[in-house]
Amino acid sequence: MSIPGADPILVIATKNRGKSAEIKSVLKDFPVVVKDMNDFGPVPEPVEDGATFEENAYKKASFTAKVLGLPALADDSGLEVQELAGTPGIHSARYAGPGATDYENNEKLLNALSGKTNRKARFCCVLSLAVPSGAALTYEAFCEGVILDSARGDNGFGYDPLFLYPPMGKTFAEMSREEKLSVSHRGLALRQLKDEFDKVLKWLERRQEEEDLRRGAHEMCLEGPGRERANR
Repeated sequence: MSIPGADPILVIATKNRGKSAEIKSVLKDFPVVVKDMNDFGPVPEPVEDGATFEENAYKKASFTAKVLGLPALADDSGLEVQELAGTPGIHSARYAGPGATDYENNEKLLNALSGKTNRKARFCCVLSLAVPSGAALTYEAFCEGVILDSARGDNGFGYDPLFLYPPMGKTFAEMSREEKLSVSHRGLALRQLKDEFDKVLKWLERRQEEEDLRRGAHEMCLEGPGRERANR
């Protein structure tokens, strides 16, 4: 049950400290205690077998919320290339195979686009904030760009060195963290969350009250008859 007067806890369903720090910085001015998976003991990994970014984000968030009994925030994101019918898409992290490195994924992408003139692509990010009962809020954002013929920049990760954001004339890997957060798919989705986080906190409070009532009713159903039978 929740502790009256205490700030709610929100768990970021990741062990990636960089991603965690990014989200914590966005929510730092709100009355919420933000933790990530590094703050807990061993927790099973959710199965990400959804067909869309939204499905996978929800699977991670709802699984984590149910296991820990706390609200959880998860994201699923990836690169969609127009010429390749939206691939690598949900398979972005393992485009070149299970355990593939960023370099291997980038090389496969460059080979797939070799000789192609249509280099349009977009990054997609879906955030899912779920509570233990399964209810969830969803935020989605995109960032449009083009894929270069070769890598540029030393920052970032994944496909950042190949993804050029035309309005700034830079790849994501050439941007500072602040620049990237201001225009990236994840940054835009987080901004949506931040802009209505006061409402989100009220939503979390209502869901927690419902959960507390449900648990209380369940305990009464278990304890009442048991005591009566014991007294007979």
